[in-house]
Amino acid sequence: MSQQEKIKKLIELREQAKLGGGKKRIEAQHAKGKMTARERLEILLDEGSFEEYDMFVTHRCNDFGLADKKFPGDGVITGHGTIDGRVVYVYSQDFTVLGGSLSETFARKICKIMDQAMKVGAPVIGINDSGGARIQEGVLSLAGYADIFQRNILASGVIPQISAIFGPCAGGAVYSPALTDIIIMSEKTSYMFVTGPKVTKAVTGETISTESLGGAEVHTSRSGVAHFRAEDEEEGLLIIRKLLEYLPQNNLEDPPVTECSDPSERVDDILNEIIPDESNQAYDVKDIIYTVVDNKEFLEMHRHYARNIVVGFAKFNGMPAGIVANQPNYLAGVLDIDASRKAARFVRFCDAFNVPIVTFVDVPGFLPGSAQEYGGIIIQGAKLLFAYGEATVPKVTVTLRKSYGGAHDVMGCKQLRGDINYAWPTAEIAVMGAQGAIEILEGKNIGSITDDEEKAKYIAEKEKEYIEKFANPYEAARHGYIDDIIEPRNTRFRIIRALQTLVTKKDINPPRKHSNIPL
Repeated sequence: MSQQEKIKKLIELREQAKLGGGKKRIEAQHAKGKMTARERLEILLDEGSFEEYDMFVTHRCNDFGLADKKFPGDGVITGHGTIDGRVVYVYSQDFTVLGGSLSETFARKICKIMDQAMKVGAPVIGINDSGGARIQEGVLSLAGYADIFQRNILASGVIPQISAIFGPCAGGAVYSPALTDIIIMSEKTSYMFVTGPKVTKAVTGETISTESLGGAEVHTSRSGVAHFRAEDEEEGLLIIRKLLEYLPQNNLEDPPVTECSDPSERVDDILNEIIPDESNQAYDVKDIIYTVVDNKEFLEMHRHYARNIVVGFAKFNGMPAGIVANQPNYLAGVLDIDASRKAARFVRFCDAFNVPIVTFVDVPGFLPGSAQEYGGIIIQGAKLLFAYGEATVPKVTVTLRKSYGGAHDVMGCKQLRGDINYAWPTAEIAVMGAQGAIEILEGKNIGSITDDEEKAKYIAEKEKEYIEKFANPYEAARHGYIDDIIEPRNTRFRIIRALQTLVTKKDINPPRKHSNIPL
């Protein structure tokens, strides 16, 4: 065979590999409203940047009819490319090849690019669309999953790991995405569950649809498993590209700082009027966030889950930051099990990758009730407490209004190594609200008053006295727990100056194998 014939054969084999399971299966994939594995990578990566590995790998199993079903690539496309010029490693599962099922060689391909990503310090992005373990390979498939899980664990907190779910992801397959940092699901075409509807019905008698058991809506609003719900695959891929604007390549680097056209000294008079005069009246904390960040751009995570707290990424004068904010517009911004867990994971993610944390506080306390206590609110709240206390990144806290009880401590207070703690003049920092406090402090005196009118007058006077003492930030400032009380209109400038000052901050935790966060 001549050199030209060999080159021609190479080109033909490459074209064959690019067809995956063949044109009919590609058409079937499109008919479901899904892209092919290669089409997804074309949108995700910079044009012409993809370098593919192991295009010609095939499986080694000859049992149960697999000897005649060998496809180049074996159901997963792996390699590296760039996003906005920065290197990322990727794998994209190909449902057109044996339903995207995972074989021994399929797993080895994924492990290879994960190992390389760790060596060079670059993010790993996995696009999941698979029928699960390849049954014909038995324990080899199970071992393949475990090999991937081990790498997910070792890479955790070292390089960013992002999972996109654009099709089925069931059984053992769900644990690799669960071990990664961020999960994106697409509406109507993706689902995740450990046990499917058929087995669920057989074991428990419960009849439930695939979508209701593990669809994108369920996992982004009820379970909190997924962080983003995209209308379609293209939006999901663009979210990944956007996410990486806020993240470093690895835990030894800082997030990328970009040029900013939004003036750092910009003042916003609307903030001077945004807090209602009535302390129990709601407002939308996202109005404050959008006002103070660069160009009103805020990438919110977990938007549909635990809406009483808001988390996400923004920039301040081009510097990426993670934002955590209580949301008075939902459950009065109270902390509950879901909100505590959501915020704790986000804080730890930011800390792992050197992303500063900006916290906006308006929290009346923890949600009371037996459901919360039975559900472990003590442990869940401790997670958030632990996350803030352990974090060594720059931490800037702005108390907007209420900061009551244990929730005050949990939300980035000075004693949990908050670096710079500001308060608006509307801040109220106390053990509890005036009504509850007076019931405890003056209970005996109130009980001794028999005349209802006199009792009401006495309560009102004592509540006024309590409010005058604590419904302002000056008592906390007097003790140095608040570094400065700032005019709301200047919030953007003060946050930016704080973050610029803290760029060289060094905070060290005691030497240890690892912490034992209350799980």
